Amino acid sequence: MRPAFRQTSRFFATTGKKEIWNLFFVAGILVGGFIAARWLSDGGPVLIAPALASELQSYNITDTRHLLPREIFSWEHLLTLRSFILLVVGGFLVGFGTRYAGGCTSGHAIMGLSNLQWPSLVATVCFMIGGFVMANVLLPFIMRL
Repeated sequence: MRPAFRQTSRFFATTGKKEIWNLFFVAGILVGGFIAARWLSDGGPVLIAPALASELQSYNITDTRHLLPREIFSWEHLLTLRSFILLVVGGFLVGFGTRYAGGCTSGHAIMGLSNLQWPSLVATVCFMIGGFVMANVLLPFIMRL
């Protein structure tokens, strides 16, 4: 008999054999990213609209020559408050929200709505509202830190 303090919630319960496909999925993402960066990119600067460049400058992002802005995705900016909020807190919220909602945004929006499922409609509306709030309210604030 297991002590009560060692019991975990069934919400987070998983079996290793059932979820092995996740390892292959992550490996495919890494290999695909390497292939895209190595052989599918010409290495030239990324061309963006001047209006977008000026908006990014208001967020303290001045280097727009690369696909990933150096002010966010660089080793010297990795251990800053901004990076912690964007990477760690944001990653936790995405993972928790996906698990709590019972699926990802595309799964609910494509499959759930096509099957006329009410929970998928509610989840999709909440995902969209959260995305709009994040992109238009929280992200500009975080980028100015």
